[in-house]
Amino acid sequence: MSKSAVGILSAIAGGLAVFALVQFTSLGGEAHPPVRLNIQDTPIDRETRGLTSFAPIIKRAAPSVVNIYSTRIIRQRWIEVHPLFNDPFFRRFFDIEPRQLRSRPQKAQNLGSGVIVSSNGYILTANHVVEGADEIRVALPSSGREFEAKVVGTDPATDIALLKVDADDLPAITIADSDNLEVGDIVLAIGNPFNVGQTVTMGIVSALGRTSLQINAYENFIQTDAAINPGNSGGALVDAEGRLVGINTAIYSRSGGNQGVGFAVPINLARSVMEGLVEHGEVLRGYLGVTLQMAITPDLVEAFNLPDASGAMVVEVGRGTPAAKAGLQNGDVIREFNGKKVNDRPHLRLLVAQTPPGTKVTLKILRGGEPGKKPVEREITVTLGRMPEEYLSGGLPTAPHEDDSAGEYDALDGVVVSDLDSNARQRFGIPSHVRGALVTSVDPDSNSAEAGLRPGDVILEINRKPVADADEAVRLSENLRGDRVLLRIWRDRSSMYLTVDNRKRR
Repeated sequence: MSKSAVGILSAIAGGLAVFALVQFTSLGGEAHPPVRLNIQDTPIDRETRGLTSFAPIIKRAAPSVVNIYSTRIIRQRWIEVHPLFNDPFFRRFFDIEPRQLRSRPQKAQNLGSGVIVSSNGYILTANHVVEGADEIRVALPSSGREFEAKVVGTDPATDIALLKVDADDLPAITIADSDNLEVGDIVLAIGNPFNVGQTVTMGIVSALGRTSLQINAYENFIQTDAAINPGNSGGALVDAEGRLVGINTAIYSRSGGNQGVGFAVPINLARSVMEGLVEHGEVLRGYLGVTLQMAITPDLVEAFNLPDASGAMVVEVGRGTPAAKAGLQNGDVIREFNGKKVNDRPHLRLLVAQTPPGTKVTLKILRGGEPGKKPVEREITVTLGRMPEEYLSGGLPTAPHEDDSAGEYDALDGVVVSDLDSNARQRFGIPSHVRGALVTSVDPDSNSAEAGLRPGDVILEINRKPVADADEAVRLSENLRGDRVLLRIWRDRSSMYLTVDNRKRR
């Protein structure tokens, strides 16, 4: 590494969920009546044999699944369709008065399904089914009754919406505990695909806890091969006893139709959203205040002497945040959250977001010390804050994805750095609190370039040692030992770790 002479230095069935602030529409401002849920949280009997028909189960569950017809009114001026009539000459020639050019409403209609979860009129559905709707009608196929529905609240971050109809004798579905599901369990999808009428399809739970699909901001999907098609969105996914385990929301498809890869929001997640909408008019999400590494790569496992790649790695602790007050540090790996094992970054984001602000939680972490030594397991207690508005779409800041790719060069040869000055901060958008050495150039044939280091990055740490300026970066880069060098850098408004190969090129 050398110092430069001059310091210059981001197809769903029926639509996509929107990453946005929780929307809320009250029912005339009055208090919402309580939700009367029928909950049965015991696991299914997986030892049952010889089932020849699901008809009795469907007879119990199907009456609770409704068709939803939403209408959005679009006002379009006639002159926008016929721009020639902007000219007064043409209007006079065709004897058209200005009043004839007023807006003419058009209706855009959407089709979906929903599930009655409370006999007094609460219905869960997918947010994208009713998003932006001016009119919503709910039809009960089992009885032929229809109701006008109002939106209690929506949560685009999970693609869940809660509707209310004026009725008190509706057939509410029985709700299961979706945490009891296992891969291989039989599930049934009930909805109104393509508006052909209520339809039931069967499959199994193909996978649980699906994340990083970029469908919703918060993801913990049940994956199933039960056929889900346009019109099924918002409908029920039920277990072999007819109990609600998920709200159907999306498919992966090259054709637009079912290809055996469908996704449902677990009912436990949908319930927590529903309860927040009824009680508060919005979903109140917990906030930790850390930036997390996108993934714990094998190189990071080796660099931090971790036992495996599970957990979520902290790369930056926000100043004044709950995490900072509790003593979390850069490089900590969060392995448990309030007694629940943390699988990865998306899983931790979901666990934090589902926990109410003000809750005191216990984190089990791995914290490393000197390079080459095993990290020490510790417990830290954190009182969660409330999610700031700028993070509501994602829940926690996310470190950019590491370009994980692996001589005559040592790890940081070919890297030129300079001190951070006002010009460099302005050019690269580097805030005043960031301290380190600015990378001004990287030899494209160097090990650092292959690891993903690039001009504009700020080196914050080298092998867990802080870098105050360019001189210190150069000093720390001399006589680096070990197969890999661990860098913590600042890029694109957040921090991340990179591992650079420190071996000779072959």
